[in-house]
Amino acid sequence: MADYFTHFSCVLDAGTPEKAAHALDLHVRLLAEDEASGEPEHGGFSLALQDGPGTSVLWFHDDGQGDVDRLITFVLRLAAEIDLTGLWGFDYALTCSRFRLEAFGGGAHVIDLGARKSIGWISTHEWLTAALNGEDIDAVEALVR
Repeated sequence: MADYFTHFSCVLDAGTPEKAAHALDLHVRLLAEDEASGEPEHGGFSLALQDGPGTSVLWFHDDGQGDVDRLITFVLRLAAEIDLTGLWGFDYALTCSRFRLEAFGGGAHVIDLGARKSIGWISTHEWLTAALNGEDIDAVEALVR
């Protein structure tokens, strides 16, 4: 039996150490709510200060099995709570414990923090499929550049 994994490691500058501390508090609070309700909605990643106490840089990484959607949901909520603006993005890898067809790949997401929405993403698997099928991939290639 094969095990499938999603991995990522990315940073986000919260702007101030106080905002970074708020992010850590929010993450802990949401995980506690999940535990109390018995219905996990917010896990799927670990959060730490990249350079230790006093930094404004948050380090997000998978905790063995990352959840891209939950990371995006958290960052959008954080952006609203601490008024983040600008573009932010991250990439991720899809891996497998055994050799399986179509079990490896990845992608990337771009988020407009000020507008509080995802503005684009790409999947390497979908791009490859389109290219191999001779589909018009100019629009997809423009996202990769």
